[in-house]
Formats: sequence, C-alpha cells, structure tokens
Amino acid sequence: MSRADAIPAALYHRIVVWLLFLILLTPLAGTLLYSLSTSWSASILPDGLTFKWYLALWSDQRFLDAFGQSLLVCFGALALSVLLILPLLFVVHYHFPKLDGLMNILILLPFAVPPVVSSVGLLQLYGSGPLAMTGTPWILIGCYFTIALPFMYRAITNNLQAINLPDLMDAAHLLGASTWKAAFLVVLPNLRKGLMVSLFLSFSFLFGEFVFANMLVGTRYETLQVYLNNMKNSSGHFNSALVISYFFFVLVFTWAANRLNKDKS
Repeated sequence: MSRADAIPAALYHRIVVWLLFLILLTPLAGTLLYSLSTSWSASILPDGLTFKWYLALWSDQRFLDAFGQSLLVCFGALALSVLLILPLLFVVHYHFPKLDGLMNILILLPFAVPPVVSSVGLLQLYGSGPLAMTGTPWILIGCYFTIALPFMYRAITNNLQAINLPDLMDAAHLLGASTWKAAFLVVLPNLRKGLMVSLFLSFSFLFGEFVFANMLVGTRYETLQVYLNNMKNSSGHFNSALVISYFFFVLVFTWAANRLNKDKS
C-alpha cells in the first residue's frame, strides 16, 4: 500500500471511531441536557436551562445519606477483600500452586447463582436467629465481598504470574530477607498495579449494584441505587440529575485513581 492510500485509510478509521464514540455519548448527552432543562416536552430543544434540579438533589439529606451509605459498604467490602485475598493468593501461589485451578473454579461460584436466588437464600439464612443481619450494612458488606472476589482474584493472580513469585521470593531469601519481610517489602509493591485495577473494577461494579441491596436491606439501609429506584416516580429532571451525578462521580474517581497510579509508577 502506498503512502497516499494509507492516509485516507487512517482517516476513515478515525472517522469510524469518532462516530461510534458520538453514538455512545448521545444518550448521556441527552440525559445531561434534560437534567439542566426547566421543561422539555413539545420542542426539539429545552425551553430553558437551570441548575435547580442539581441543587435540589444535593440538598436532599436522604440522597446524601444514601450516597454515604453506598460508599461505606463498597469500601468496607473492598477492605475485607484485600485483607483476605492477598494472604490467600500469596499462600496458594507460593506454597500450593496446584490449587490455582481449583481456586479459579471456586471464585466463579458467586456468578453461577442468579442474584435473586442468592438473595432468597441469604434472607432465609440471616433473617433470624443469632446471625440475623438482614437490613444491616453487614450483610451487604459480606455479600459484596463475594461479588468482588472474582475481579480481585483474577487481576492479582495475573500480576503474580507476571512477576514470577517463586523466583522473586528465592532472590529475597538469598539476600537475607525472611518470608514475611519479602512478602511485604518485595512482593506487595510489585502487586500494586494488579491490586489497583481490581479495586477500580470492583468499586465500579459494587457502587451500581441494585438487586442485593434492594432485597437484603431495602429502605432500612438505603443505598444510592435503592434511592434511585424509590425516586422513580419523582420528576424526570431530578432523576436525570441523579444519574449524571452518579456517572460524574465514577468518572472523577476513576480518573483520580488512574492519575495517582501513574504518578507512583
């Protein structure tokens, strides 16, 4: 292919990519415009623009409580995942590498059962008795932990395989480091990228989870998605402002985390 033919081909590919990008952004742009409109019914463009829906949203104490409670259960589940998954992965990959195949099957079990079926089982198990946790954030943290498990296990496992854990530990031992010291000072810093990726993916998924939150706690511990569902009969402008605020938060959080990750590289 000549240079003259390569330029139009590259331009064509760029146009196609930008068209697909615009198609994907169109619903979001429409939702944003609707959240800023005073009214929009019988015309192509809204009658006027206003920020009153965002002011109403962010001055609503119920929304602020739901937003904070969503952050609490998500961060709690992720903290529990890190505390349990990292030692488990280290032991499996360093001492019992043959168990990796079995672990790959076990971590997929949370996705093998539909959320509605899992919720019914959890309601029967933790609805009464000494372990009654229905309607509390604790049952959501435990449930979200099982959801985050596959994301974290797979991402960190790929990172461990990339750094060649046995050779790295052997080198640390030859230099006089103990197993625990080598794990904290040598292995853990090399797992930062895999850990960050797994945390971002898990948080984005958990922050938007609805089925478990609605069935296990509902309005007794209202999360952001449950709040959005309960407000479905309110103004469409208000709901659009809620959706855009949710999207903007996830976008800013992801950008800040990626920026922090690059700065530490």
